[in-house]
Amino acid sequence: MKHFREILANKKEMVESFANRYSEICQESCKIDPGLYDTHGVKRGLRDKKGRGVLTGLTNISLIQSQKEVNGQLVPCEGKLLYRGYNIVDLVNGFTSSKRYGFEEITYLLLFGSLPNEEDLAEFKAVLAESRKLPRNFVRDVIMKAPSKDIMNSLTKSILTLASYDRRVEDISINNVLRQCLMLISTFPMLCIYGYHAYNHYECDESFFIHRPDEQLSTAENILRMLRPDKQFSELEARVLDIALVLHMEHGGGNNSTFTTRVVSSSGSDTYSVVAAALSSLKGPKHGGANIKVAEMVADIKAHVTDPTDESEVKDYLLKILKKEAFDRRGLIYGMGHAVYSISDPRAQIFKGFVEKLASDQGRKEDFELYTMIERIAPQVIAGERRIYKGVSANVDFYSGFVYSMLDIPLELYTPLFAMARIVGWSAHRLEELINADKIIRPAYLSLLEDKNYLKMEER
Repeated sequence: MKHFREILANKKEMVESFANRYSEICQESCKIDPGLYDTHGVKRGLRDKKGRGVLTGLTNISLIQSQKEVNGQLVPCEGKLLYRGYNIVDLVNGFTSSKRYGFEEITYLLLFGSLPNEEDLAEFKAVLAESRKLPRNFVRDVIMKAPSKDIMNSLTKSILTLASYDRRVEDISINNVLRQCLMLISTFPMLCIYGYHAYNHYECDESFFIHRPDEQLSTAENILRMLRPDKQFSELEARVLDIALVLHMEHGGGNNSTFTTRVVSSSGSDTYSVVAAALSSLKGPKHGGANIKVAEMVADIKAHVTDPTDESEVKDYLLKILKKEAFDRRGLIYGMGHAVYSISDPRAQIFKGFVEKLASDQGRKEDFELYTMIERIAPQVIAGERRIYKGVSANVDFYSGFVYSMLDIPLELYTPLFAMARIVGWSAHRLEELINADKIIRPAYLSLLEDKNYLKMEER
């Protein structure tokens, strides 16, 4: 047995050694002169030099506005976000002022294009509650097997495995895709939270518990109920989480994970594969993983700044972060700036007021004041060091990580929480793509290759 392990270890070392030696060759063969992108008019990242996205499709699901026309010129304006034509500010004010939870109501809006009346909403809630079930023994046979700290990977594994339980997995008729989407919207919280509990038990040696969702509770309430050992939570906690879910639900067809949803849907692939692809896109730190980086950055600031209330000291440290001298040395102040918004991100503006209430309730006022200070001075620091084509402001990720920490949600679930919300937008865009598009999405890449004469083995 010992000899066998030594053979395996040697083989593993051989593979790692080969990869290390050939990585430079691989990099060299893949390098492209950056100037050639301008020469050939290629828009890197499907965006022009000013960060505007290349138009690749049409949608009736949401609208993002960050510019307006003044005297024939496009000028930056306060950010605006519409869901199916309704301003996100009005939607949030609508359900919060009536003390309703908004996730189910706004999900109905995004999927079906109109706001539900009381009867519609009651029926829809019942459908979601009925869909909030996993196959028999799924938790034991899938989620508890090979648990991982990367809950996004666990979630993706669960989604792909769920396809094996669906007799109509490849049926892309609209009624079947809608059924599948409703099931995924309903079960995402269970898959994420149970995946975390499995990791926390097997990898962190903590107690293992599985709480079933309560069909009488909202999605936000059930998330907290399933996550906490005692199932207890306050109304304020559930309502702030509910708002976070609504604000993360949808953000146009051009964001990376939603565009992935469109691309894979256009190939005719099944719903589970499409959602798995979207999840793989969302988990990146440049997309859905940004809120974790904000939380880590603020913790780093608190650890290295003597007085977090001293604006000049905080400003100096932010400058160090920007100059790649501190934190992760990537030169980014996380949570600042957005691919679309310039003056403001409306989601961050909405969130901030509710965050302040929660911070006061949780005894975290000093932390909230540090966040607001960073929000105020970071754009000045960035503008002083970088050439920017549009304004820089806090985005929704800047405050969401802070909210999750106040809700005692572990870091491992920050990005999965984003996914629990964004599955609604992905579902709406998948349905819209299937209903309207009849072509596979296939943009062009210009090849820079030149012809080479084949060399025989002995001539190489």
